[in-house]
Amino acid sequence: MRHAAKGRYMGQISRRDLLRSGAAVGLLGTALGTAPRPARAQALSGAVPEVDSVAVRVVTDSYHHAFEPTRKMGDLTVQRFAFALAKDRPPRKALQNEWGLALHLESRRGQDTRQLLIDFGYTPETLNNNLELLGIDPARLDALVLSHGHYDHFGGMVGFLAQHKGRLKKELPFYLGGEECFCTREAGVGDAAGDFGTLDRQAIADAGLKVLYADRPSVIAGHAFSTGQIGQVSFERVLAPTRMKPGFANGVGCRPEGLAESKRNVAIIPDDFSHEQATCFNLKGKGLIVITSCGHRGVVNSVRRAMTLSGIDKVHAVMGGFHLAPHQPEYLRQTVAELKAINPDWLIPMHCSGEAFIAVAMQEMAAKVLRSSTGTRYVFA
Repeated sequence: MRHAAKGRYMGQISRRDLLRSGAAVGLLGTALGTAPRPARAQALSGAVPEVDSVAVRVVTDSYHHAFEPTRKMGDLTVQRFAFALAKDRPPRKALQNEWGLALHLESRRGQDTRQLLIDFGYTPETLNNNLELLGIDPARLDALVLSHGHYDHFGGMVGFLAQHKGRLKKELPFYLGGEECFCTREAGVGDAAGDFGTLDRQAIADAGLKVLYADRPSVIAGHAFSTGQIGQVSFERVLAPTRMKPGFANGVGCRPEGLAESKRNVAIIPDDFSHEQATCFNLKGKGLIVITSCGHRGVVNSVRRAMTLSGIDKVHAVMGGFHLAPHQPEYLRQTVAELKAINPDWLIPMHCSGEAFIAVAMQEMAAKVLRSSTGTRYVFA
Protein backbone atom coordinates (compact mmCIF):
# COMPACT_ATOMS: atom_id res chain seq x y z
CA MET A 1 0.00 0.00 0.00
CA ARG A 2 1.35 3.41 -0.89
CA HIS A 3 2.04 5.63 2.10
CA ALA A 4 0.42 9.00 2.52
CA ALA A 5 2.62 12.01 1.91
CA LYS A 6 4.15 13.39 5.07
CA GLY A 7 1.79 15.61 7.02
CA ARG A 8 -1.32 14.60 5.07
CA TYR A 9 -4.40 13.03 6.58
CA MET A 10 -6.46 10.26 5.03
CA GLY A 11 -9.18 12.69 4.05
CA GLN A 12 -6.73 14.25 1.58
CA ILE A 13 -5.82 11.02 -0.22
CA SER A 14 -7.14 10.58 -3.75
CA ARG A 15 -10.15 8.44 -4.62
CA ARG A 16 -7.85 6.13 -6.59
CA ASP A 17 -5.79 5.50 -3.45
CA LEU A 18 -8.99 4.86 -1.52
CA LEU A 19 -10.14 2.18 -3.93
CA ARG A 20 -6.71 0.58 -4.37
CA SER A 21 -6.13 0.22 -0.66
CA GLY A 22 -9.62 -0.99 0.24
CA ALA A 23 -8.70 -4.64 -0.19
CA ALA A 24 -5.67 -4.26 2.04
CA VAL A 25 -7.52 -3.41 5.23
CA GLY A 26 -6.44 -5.83 7.96
CA LEU A 27 -8.75 -7.01 10.70
CA LEU A 28 -7.65 -6.97 14.31
CA GLY A 29 -9.12 -9.59 16.63
CA THR A 30 -10.33 -13.13 16.18
CA ALA A 31 -14.09 -12.64 16.21
CA LEU A 32 -15.62 -15.65 14.41
CA GLY A 33 -19.09 -15.77 15.90
CA THR A 34 -21.96 -13.36 15.75
CA ALA A 35 -22.21 -11.30 18.92
CA PRO A 36 -25.62 -10.16 20.20
CA ARG A 37 -26.93 -7.02 18.57
CA PRO A 38 -26.59 -3.86 20.66
CA ALA A 39 -29.48 -2.22 22.47
CA ARG A 40 -30.25 1.48 22.82
CA ALA A 41 -28.96 3.37 25.83
CA GLN A 42 -31.51 5.11 28.02
CA ALA A 43 -32.59 8.20 26.13
CA LEU A 44 -31.97 11.55 27.74
CA SER A 45 -35.29 13.22 28.47
CA GLY A 46 -36.13 16.04 30.80
CA ALA A 47 -33.46 17.42 33.11
CA VAL A 48 -29.96 15.93 32.96
CA PRO A 49 -28.76 14.05 36.09
CA GLU A 50 -27.16 16.14 38.83
CA VAL A 51 -24.26 14.92 40.98
CA ASP A 52 -22.54 16.19 44.13
CA SER A 53 -18.97 15.38 43.10
CA VAL A 54 -16.93 14.04 40.20
CA ALA A 55 -13.37 12.68 40.34
CA VAL A 56 -11.50 12.15 37.06
CA ARG A 57 -8.29 10.09 37.12
CA VAL A 58 -6.00 10.13 34.07
CA VAL A 59 -5.12 6.44 33.72
CA THR A 60 -3.29 6.67 30.38
CA ASP A 61 -1.90 9.68 28.55
CA SER A 62 1.37 10.59 26.87
CA TYR A 63 2.99 12.53 29.71
CA HIS A 64 3.86 12.01 33.38
CA HIS A 65 5.66 14.43 35.68
CA ALA A 66 6.52 12.74 39.00
CA PHE A 67 7.48 15.96 40.82
CA GLU A 68 4.23 17.87 40.38
CA PRO A 69 2.70 18.51 43.81
CA THR A 70 -0.82 17.78 44.93
CA ARG A 71 -2.68 21.02 45.56
CA LYS A 72 -6.09 22.47 46.23
CA MET A 73 -7.41 25.28 44.04
CA GLY A 74 -10.65 26.60 45.48
CA ASP A 75 -13.15 23.74 45.32
CA LEU A 76 -10.92 21.71 42.96
CA THR A 77 -8.40 19.25 44.36
CA VAL A 78 -5.59 18.15 42.02
CA GLN A 79 -4.05 14.92 43.30
CA ARG A 80 -0.78 13.95 41.63
CA PHE A 81 0.80 10.48 41.48
CA ALA A 82 4.58 10.20 41.64
CA PHE A 83 5.86 6.66 42.24
CA ALA A 84 4.55 3.45 43.78
CA LEU A 85 6.80 3.31 46.83
CA ALA A 86 6.63 1.08 49.92
CA LYS A 87 8.70 0.83 53.09
CA ASP A 88 9.31 -2.92 52.86
CA ARG A 89 10.44 -3.28 49.22
CA PRO A 90 12.19 -1.32 46.47
CA PRO A 91 10.15 0.11 43.57
CA ARG A 92 9.52 -2.12 40.59
CA LYS A 93 6.81 -0.60 38.41
CA ALA A 94 6.15 2.95 37.23
CA LEU A 95 3.30 4.56 35.37
CA GLN A 96 3.59 4.06 31.63
CA ASN A 97 2.79 6.68 29.01
CA GLU A 98 1.72 6.22 25.41
CA TRP A 99 -0.19 7.92 22.62
CA GLY A 100 -3.69 7.15 23.81
CA LEU A 101 -6.19 8.06 26.49
CA ALA A 102 -8.00 6.25 29.31
CA LEU A 103 -9.88 7.95 32.13
CA HIS A 104 -11.40 6.60 35.35
CA LEU A 105 -14.37 8.55 36.72
CA GLU A 106 -16.07 8.33 40.08
CA SER A 107 -19.22 10.36 40.70
CA ARG A 108 -21.34 10.71 43.83
CA ARG A 109 -24.93 11.74 44.39
CA GLY A 110 -25.87 11.54 48.07
CA GLN A 111 -24.67 8.09 49.18
CA ASP A 112 -24.86 6.69 45.65
CA THR A 113 -21.59 6.35 43.71
CA ARG A 114 -20.78 5.32 40.14
CA GLN A 115 -17.47 4.38 38.54
CA LEU A 116 -16.79 4.58 34.81
CA LEU A 117 -13.84 3.79 32.57
CA ILE A 118 -13.75 5.99 29.47
CA ASP A 119 -11.54 4.56 26.72
CA PHE A 120 -8.70 2.05 27.01
CA GLY A 121 -5.57 3.70 25.60
CA TYR A 122 -3.32 2.12 22.95
CA THR A 123 -2.11 -1.06 24.67
CA PRO A 124 -3.37 -3.37 27.41
CA GLU A 125 0.10 -3.50 28.96
CA THR A 126 -0.05 0.20 29.78
CA LEU A 127 -3.70 0.16 30.83
CA ASN A 128 -3.44 -2.84 33.15
CA ASN A 129 -0.15 -1.65 34.63
CA ASN A 130 -1.51 1.82 35.41
CA LEU A 131 -4.82 0.57 36.79
CA GLU A 132 -2.90 -1.61 39.25
CA LEU A 133 -0.54 1.16 40.36
CA LEU A 134 -3.36 3.66 40.76
CA GLY A 135 -5.38 1.23 42.87
CA ILE A 136 -8.37 1.13 40.52
CA ASP A 137 -10.41 -2.06 40.92
CA PRO A 138 -12.15 -3.05 37.63
CA ALA A 139 -14.60 -5.16 39.63
CA ARG A 140 -16.13 -1.95 40.96
CA LEU A 141 -16.78 -0.40 37.53
CA ASP A 142 -20.42 0.37 36.78
CA ALA A 143 -19.95 1.05 33.07
CA LEU A 144 -17.45 1.29 30.23
CA VAL A 145 -17.57 4.06 27.63
CA LEU A 146 -15.84 4.27 24.25
CA SER A 147 -15.65 7.80 22.87
CA HIS A 148 -14.99 6.76 19.25
CA GLY A 149 -13.57 3.95 17.13
CA HIS A 150 -9.85 4.83 17.08
CA TYR A 151 -7.22 2.33 18.15
CA ASP A 152 -5.50 4.76 20.53
CA HIS A 153 -8.77 4.75 22.48
CA PHE A 154 -9.74 1.06 22.28
CA GLY A 155 -6.40 -0.72 21.71
CA GLY A 156 -6.09 -1.75 25.35
CA MET A 157 -9.64 -3.13 25.57
CA VAL A 158 -9.19 -6.79 24.60
CA GLY A 159 -6.23 -7.29 26.93
CA PHE A 160 -8.10 -5.47 29.70
CA LEU A 161 -11.12 -7.74 29.30
CA ALA A 162 -8.92 -10.84 29.21
CA GLN A 163 -6.98 -9.94 32.35
CA HIS A 164 -10.10 -9.16 34.35
CA LYS A 165 -12.31 -11.92 32.98
CA GLY A 166 -14.79 -13.06 35.59
CA ARG A 167 -14.18 -10.03 37.81
CA LEU A 168 -16.26 -7.47 35.96
CA LYS A 169 -19.89 -7.03 36.92
CA LYS A 170 -22.34 -9.24 35.06
CA GLU A 171 -23.64 -7.57 31.91
CA LEU A 172 -21.51 -4.51 32.55
CA PRO A 173 -22.90 -1.72 30.32
CA PHE A 174 -20.60 -0.70 27.45
CA TYR A 175 -21.65 2.59 25.85
CA LEU A 176 -20.64 3.35 22.26
CA GLY A 177 -21.53 6.06 19.80
CA GLY A 178 -23.03 3.70 17.24
CA GLU A 179 -22.32 1.00 14.69
CA GLU A 180 -19.53 3.06 13.07
CA CYS A 181 -17.32 2.26 16.08
CA PHE A 182 -16.99 -1.28 14.72
CA CYS A 183 -15.90 -0.39 11.16
CA THR A 184 -12.41 -1.48 10.11
CA ARG A 185 -10.05 1.47 9.72
CA GLU A 186 -6.86 2.60 8.08
CA ALA A 187 -4.75 5.47 9.37
CA GLY A 188 -2.39 7.87 7.65
CA VAL A 189 -0.54 10.41 9.76
CA GLY A 190 2.83 11.80 8.75
CA ASP A 191 5.00 9.00 7.37
CA ALA A 192 2.90 6.25 8.97
CA ALA A 193 0.03 4.60 7.11
CA GLY A 194 -1.67 1.24 7.47
CA ASP A 195 -4.18 -0.89 9.34
CA PHE A 196 -5.61 0.92 12.38
CA GLY A 197 -7.44 -2.02 13.90
CA THR A 198 -11.00 -3.14 14.44
CA LEU A 199 -13.06 -3.21 17.60
CA ASP A 200 -13.40 -6.89 18.54
CA ARG A 201 -17.07 -7.86 18.83
CA GLN A 202 -16.34 -11.39 20.00
CA ALA A 203 -14.09 -10.26 22.86
CA ILE A 204 -16.88 -7.93 23.98
CA ALA A 205 -19.42 -10.76 23.82
CA ASP A 206 -17.10 -13.20 25.60
CA ALA A 207 -16.68 -10.71 28.44
CA GLY A 208 -20.45 -10.56 28.85
CA LEU A 209 -20.68 -6.82 28.28
CA LYS A 210 -24.04 -5.28 27.50
CA VAL A 211 -23.49 -3.09 24.45
CA LEU A 212 -25.59 0.08 24.46
CA TYR A 213 -25.61 2.53 21.56
CA ALA A 214 -25.56 6.17 22.67
CA ASP A 215 -25.59 7.77 19.23
CA ARG A 216 -28.47 9.88 20.53
CA PRO A 217 -28.35 11.88 23.78
CA SER A 218 -28.35 9.27 26.53
CA VAL A 219 -28.05 8.79 30.27
CA ILE A 220 -24.78 7.08 31.23
CA ALA A 221 -24.90 4.86 34.33
CA GLY A 222 -27.52 7.08 35.94
CA HIS A 223 -25.12 9.93 36.79
CA ALA A 224 -23.68 11.19 33.48
CA PHE A 225 -25.02 11.91 30.03
CA SER A 226 -23.70 11.45 26.51
CA THR A 227 -23.96 14.13 23.87
CA GLY A 228 -24.70 11.56 21.20
CA GLN A 229 -23.79 12.82 17.75
CA ILE A 230 -22.13 16.22 17.81
CA GLY A 231 -23.24 18.72 15.18
CA GLN A 232 -21.12 21.35 13.45
CA VAL A 233 -22.29 24.64 14.97
CA SER A 234 -19.02 26.60 15.05
CA PHE A 235 -16.11 27.44 12.75
CA GLU A 236 -14.47 24.10 13.62
CA ARG A 237 -13.81 21.58 10.87
CA VAL A 238 -13.32 17.83 11.05
CA LEU A 239 -9.97 16.42 9.99
CA ALA A 240 -9.78 12.81 8.80
CA PRO A 241 -6.66 10.98 9.98
CA THR A 242 -8.45 7.70 9.27
CA ARG A 243 -10.80 6.18 6.76
CA MET A 244 -13.30 3.46 7.47
CA LYS A 245 -14.50 0.48 5.48
CA PRO A 246 -18.20 -0.38 5.89
CA GLY A 247 -18.92 -4.08 5.88
CA PHE A 248 -19.56 -7.02 8.21
CA ALA A 249 -18.37 -10.61 7.82
CA ASN A 250 -17.63 -13.46 10.24
CA GLY A 251 -18.52 -11.31 13.21
CA VAL A 252 -16.04 -8.56 12.33
CA GLY A 253 -16.65 -5.03 11.06
CA CYS A 254 -19.73 -2.82 10.96
CA ARG A 255 -23.17 -3.67 9.64
CA PRO A 256 -23.96 -1.31 6.74
CA GLU A 257 -27.64 -1.12 7.73
CA GLY A 258 -26.55 0.48 10.99
CA LEU A 259 -24.77 3.34 9.19
CA ALA A 260 -26.05 6.50 7.58
CA GLU A 261 -27.43 5.76 4.12
CA SER A 262 -24.63 7.72 2.42
CA LYS A 263 -22.04 5.37 3.97
CA ARG A 264 -23.63 2.00 3.27
CA ASN A 265 -22.58 1.32 -0.30
CA VAL A 266 -19.04 2.69 -0.45
CA ALA A 267 -15.82 0.66 -0.38
CA ILE A 268 -13.98 2.99 1.97
CA ILE A 269 -14.56 6.55 3.11
CA PRO A 270 -12.75 9.24 5.16
CA ASP A 271 -13.96 9.39 8.75
CA ASP A 272 -16.25 12.23 9.71
CA PHE A 273 -16.59 10.95 13.31
CA SER A 274 -20.36 11.21 13.41
CA HIS A 275 -20.15 8.34 15.93
CA GLU A 276 -18.02 10.32 18.39
CA GLN A 277 -19.57 11.25 21.74
CA ALA A 278 -18.57 13.38 24.71
CA THR A 279 -19.38 12.31 28.28
CA CYS A 280 -20.76 15.02 30.57
CA PHE A 281 -21.76 15.65 34.17
CA ASN A 282 -23.95 18.30 35.75
CA LEU A 283 -22.14 19.18 38.98
CA LYS A 284 -24.49 20.63 41.58
CA GLY A 285 -24.00 24.37 42.00
CA LYS A 286 -21.04 24.44 39.57
CA GLY A 287 -22.26 23.62 36.07
CA LEU A 288 -21.20 21.20 33.36
CA ILE A 289 -18.08 19.03 33.19
CA VAL A 290 -17.52 18.09 29.53
CA ILE A 291 -15.08 15.27 28.72
CA THR A 292 -14.22 15.26 25.02
CA SER A 293 -11.73 12.33 24.96
CA CYS A 294 -10.47 13.31 21.48
CA GLY A 295 -12.68 16.08 20.16
CA HIS A 296 -12.52 15.22 16.46
CA ARG A 297 -15.88 16.94 16.02
CA GLY A 298 -14.47 20.07 17.66
CA VAL A 299 -14.09 20.94 21.32
CA VAL A 300 -16.31 24.01 20.95
CA ASN A 301 -18.96 22.00 19.12
CA SER A 302 -18.82 19.37 21.87
CA VAL A 303 -19.26 21.88 24.68
CA ARG A 304 -22.06 23.74 22.93
CA ARG A 305 -23.83 20.43 22.29
CA ALA A 306 -23.70 19.65 26.02
CA MET A 307 -25.00 23.13 26.85
CA THR A 308 -27.89 22.82 24.40
CA LEU A 309 -28.91 19.36 25.61
CA SER A 310 -28.78 20.26 29.28
CA GLY A 311 -30.14 23.80 29.04
CA ILE A 312 -27.22 24.79 31.31
CA ASP A 313 -25.03 27.69 30.21
CA LYS A 314 -22.49 27.46 33.03
CA VAL A 315 -19.51 25.25 32.20
CA HIS A 316 -17.34 24.24 35.13
CA ALA A 317 -14.66 22.24 33.28
CA VAL A 318 -13.69 21.15 29.78
CA MET A 319 -11.19 18.30 29.73
CA GLY A 320 -9.80 15.60 27.46
CA GLY A 321 -8.22 15.51 24.04
CA PHE A 322 -9.14 18.45 21.82
CA HIS A 323 -7.50 17.21 18.57
CA LEU A 324 -5.84 20.55 17.89
CA ALA A 325 -2.25 19.40 17.38
CA PRO A 326 -2.56 19.36 13.54
CA HIS A 327 -4.08 22.85 13.24
CA GLN A 328 -2.42 26.13 12.32
CA PRO A 329 -1.83 29.00 14.82
CA GLU A 330 -4.78 31.10 13.65
CA TYR A 331 -7.15 28.17 14.13
CA LEU A 332 -5.78 27.65 17.64
CA ARG A 333 -6.29 31.31 18.50
CA GLN A 334 -9.86 31.19 17.22
CA THR A 335 -10.53 28.08 19.32
CA VAL A 336 -9.20 29.80 22.44
CA ALA A 337 -11.34 32.86 21.71
CA GLU A 338 -14.45 30.67 21.48
CA LEU A 339 -13.56 28.89 24.72
CA LYS A 340 -12.99 32.23 26.46
CA ALA A 341 -16.50 33.25 25.41
CA ILE A 342 -17.91 30.04 26.93
CA ASN A 343 -15.88 30.91 30.06
CA PRO A 344 -15.30 27.55 31.78
CA ASP A 345 -13.83 27.61 35.27
CA TRP A 346 -11.22 25.03 34.22
CA LEU A 347 -9.66 23.96 30.94
CA ILE A 348 -7.66 20.71 31.12
CA PRO A 349 -6.19 19.68 27.74
CA MET A 350 -4.85 16.13 27.30
CA HIS A 351 -3.75 13.64 24.65
CA CYS A 352 -4.07 15.15 21.15
CA SER A 353 -4.61 18.79 22.19
CA GLY A 354 -1.06 19.75 21.21
CA GLU A 355 1.63 21.87 22.84
CA ALA A 356 0.95 24.82 20.53
CA PHE A 357 -2.67 25.01 21.65
CA ILE A 358 -1.71 24.66 25.31
CA ALA A 359 0.74 27.55 24.93
CA VAL A 360 -1.92 29.82 23.39
CA ALA A 361 -4.52 28.80 25.98
CA MET A 362 -2.14 29.47 28.87
CA GLN A 363 -1.34 32.88 27.44
CA GLU A 364 -5.01 33.84 27.05
CA MET A 365 -6.64 31.89 29.91
CA ALA A 366 -3.71 31.34 32.27
CA ALA A 367 -5.62 31.08 35.55
CA LYS A 368 -8.03 28.52 34.11
CA VAL A 369 -5.64 26.15 32.31
CA LEU A 370 -4.22 23.10 34.10
CA ARG A 371 -1.40 20.96 32.72
CA SER A 372 -2.43 17.34 32.89
CA SER A 373 -0.27 14.33 33.68
CA THR A 374 -0.77 10.56 33.68
CA GLY A 375 -1.93 9.48 37.12
CA THR A 376 -3.43 12.86 38.07
CA ARG A 377 -6.85 12.84 39.75
CA TYR A 378 -9.08 15.90 39.52
CA VAL A 379 -11.72 16.07 42.25
CA PHE A 380 -14.57 18.45 41.49
CA ALA A 381 -16.90 19.01 44.45
